[in-house]
Formats: sequence, C-alpha cells, structure tokens
Amino acid sequence: MVLTTENILLVGSILLFLALITGKTSTRFGVPVLILFLTIGMLAGSDGVGGIQFDNPQIAQFIGIVALNFILFSGGLDTDWKLVKPVLSQGIVLSTLGVMLTAGLVGVFVWAVTDFTICEGLLLGSIVSSTDSAAVFSILRAKNLALKGSLRPTLKLESGSNDPMAYILTIAFTGLVINQDAGIVSIIPEFFQQLILGAVLGYAFGKASVYLINKIRLDYEGLYIVLVIAIMFFSFSATGFVGGNGFLTVYLCALILGNNDLMHKKKILKSFDSFAWMMQIVLFLTPGLLVFPSQVVPVIGIGLIISMFLIVVARPISVFLSLIPFKTDQPSRWFISWVGLRGAVPIVFATYPLIAGAEKANMIFNIVFFISITTVLIQGTTLPIVARWLKLSIPESQKQRTQTDIELFDSIKSRLTEIVIPKDCPIAGKQIVQLGMPKTAIISFIRRGDGYITPSGATELEVNDRQFVLTEN
Repeated sequence: MVLTTENILLVGSILLFLALITGKTSTRFGVPVLILFLTIGMLAGSDGVGGIQFDNPQIAQFIGIVALNFILFSGGLDTDWKLVKPVLSQGIVLSTLGVMLTAGLVGVFVWAVTDFTICEGLLLGSIVSSTDSAAVFSILRAKNLALKGSLRPTLKLESGSNDPMAYILTIAFTGLVINQDAGIVSIIPEFFQQLILGAVLGYAFGKASVYLINKIRLDYEGLYIVLVIAIMFFSFSATGFVGGNGFLTVYLCALILGNNDLMHKKKILKSFDSFAWMMQIVLFLTPGLLVFPSQVVPVIGIGLIISMFLIVVARPISVFLSLIPFKTDQPSRWFISWVGLRGAVPIVFATYPLIAGAEKANMIFNIVFFISITTVLIQGTTLPIVARWLKLSIPESQKQRTQTDIELFDSIKSRLTEIVIPKDCPIAGKQIVQLGMPKTAIISFIRRGDGYITPSGATELEVNDRQFVLTEN
C-alpha cells in the first residue's frame, strides 16, 4: 500500500487504535508496550503484512522532531523543581558528561571491532548515548515500580534532559563523517554555541512565557493550550534559527513554566500529558514503518555485540565516573547504570546521517534500531527484578503512603471557601446533586458538629453545615 492523502488518516487512526489496544494488554505478558508499538509499525511497513510503502527519512525525521518536542515539553512541565533540586547536580552531570562518556566508549569500541572509521564509530556512539525518557517512565509506570530515596527524580531529570547533548554530538559527528577533512577540534565552537544559546534562550523564553500566559486574556480556556503549543514550537525553531539547541530550550522553557503559577495550569498539564502519550506512540510507530526487517537481520550479530557492550560496560562506566563527586550509594549507582534504555529517539537521530548521505548511514540506522529493541527488551523487562535485588524498590504495602501523582489544586486558579448554611436556607434538606453546582466548583468536605463528612451527590445538607467549596478564582 502506498500512502496517499486519501488513506493516510485512515491508516494512521487504525495504527493508533491497534497500538492502544495492544498496549492495554501488553503488561499481562511482561512485554514493554513500546516494543509493541515498534512491532506494529514493522508489521504495517514494507516488509510486513500491511505492505505500507514508507521509505522517507525526511518525513520520519520531521515527525520525530515534532513528537520529541511534545515529549520533552511535557517532561519539563511535569518536573517538580522541589524534587529535582536536591539531585540537580547529579542529573546535569549524567545528562552531559555521562552522555559524552557513553558516546566515546561505544564509539571507540565500534571502531575497534568493525571496519568503521573513528568518526563513524563516534557517530554511532553519539546516536545511542542518551537514555529515552519515554521508554524509562512508561516501563516504570507499567511495572508499578516505586523506588526508594531520590532515584526517581534523578532518573527523570537525566532521561528528560540528556537528549539535547546526544543531538549536539550526533549533528557534530555527522558533519565530520561527511566532511572528513575537518578535525574534531572544529566542532568545539559549535558544541558550546549550541549549549549556551539553548540554555540562555530556554531560560528567557520560559520567563517571558510565564508573563505572557498570565497577562494575555483569551476568550476560551482551550486557547491557552494552543498558546502553549505555539510557545513550544517557537522556542524550538527560534533557537535553532540562531544556532542554538532547540531541544534544550524546549525542556528548560517547560521546566520554568511547570514550576510557576499559570492561568489554567491544571488543564495545560493534563493536555500535554495526553499529547506526550500520543506522541510516544507516533514516535515508535513511525520508525517501525521506516525500518526494513530484512535489512536488520544481517546486522544482528554486530548489533548484539555493541548492545551488550553498551549495557554492561559503557553505561556502567559512564555512570560510575560521572557520580564520583557525589555521595550516591552503590546500589543506586548500579540501578542507574541498568536504567539505560534506548527507545525511539536514537532511531530518529539515526535519520540525520541517512539524510546527509553518509557512507554507512543505512548500516548505522539498522544497528541503532536493533540496539533500541534489545535494550528495552533486556533492561526494560528486568527493571523490577534488579530493583528488588538491589533492595531499592518500595514494598507494595508502603506505596500508598510514599508515592502519589495526584495534584490537589492550582494555587492561582482555585480558591477554598467556607460557606455556612444558615437557618431557613432553601438548600437545607436538599441533596448535593439537586443544587445544580457549576462544573468549576466542588464541595470538598463538610464539617457537621464536631465531625467531618466526605460528601457525595446523595449527601443531604443540614442547617449549620460548614461547606468547604473549591472553586475557580
């Protein structure tokens, strides 16, 4: 089947539906849901039963960049500064130095065991150097794995912020592979330019966006979601236009927005959480369509060797060296080393040498695809076992007390008001469901005499009841 304007929406909706259905049932069998998304894409692709003819790395890259924008932005919005502040230094070092060490170790190893040049080896190492936040946290949620101490915020910060460094290295070494006369020293100015501009503009756009969202007055709440999407894409593209790293800007901008009071913040967070999930599905389906399984088979041997080196050597060495200055206990270091899943992001990054026309681009793409699958399968399925073995998982009986993702209210758009029902009040004796309460208000609890009542729609109100009503400002 050739994708056309007439059938692309039909095919896309069917693939999304299949991904959702298989994702719902996958956890029963212990298979990471992201692998199933990739598998559906492969089955629907040129070599699969679907026979969809899709061999356009430019379109795959564009879709991947759009999806990655939403995923990084949602991750920044959802990052609680109070939780990550104690582990900020560890997270930054892991997402910068750790990524560079991983890229270097894998690159040298590939150069030593294959016919790749050192630049081609470092390019492959750069592509697979970052952990995938989508893969890490979808598996943690699916496995219902609660972790002790500051492990979760450390992993969240590292996996959410290390894609920009991997992107910078990928672009730099793609240039070196294409232009072999240039030296590694030539990429240093661009390296720092991307980092500095990305960080500065991320902070500037974040602060300006807080002011804009809170000062602008839009007629409909839904338009604030559109405004934030526009901010996200503008931050990414404007930074790239001036030579900075747009992914870093997007993440930092969202981090600032998520930790400030905003108009309709709760709706923005929920909307972007939904966007991020949809984009995770799209991000894994698209590379599945792009890959040709018949071309992956010949690289299984070398792909497995590189993957094992990445899992058991490169990732642990980079983590342990990066965490030398910090007082992180040994079990936590080993667990962080094991949480080195590579997902769809490296596959998207592997399209850059494809589009640039690098000599071994096809082989690099297929090896990266195989590495992504093996790391998710091997490490993703064993995370709970490793956590229990290292005694880092929280027992089931303690999860309720130690971990919650519930956000009670927004400080800027909600107000808790106490209302006393006076004598002869017409609502006395009525059920709450009969009051016609607006959707923007709820009775959170009622004080009756010396006790407290958690109300339901059938609760009858009485004279002298003290209602505590949560309403929009």
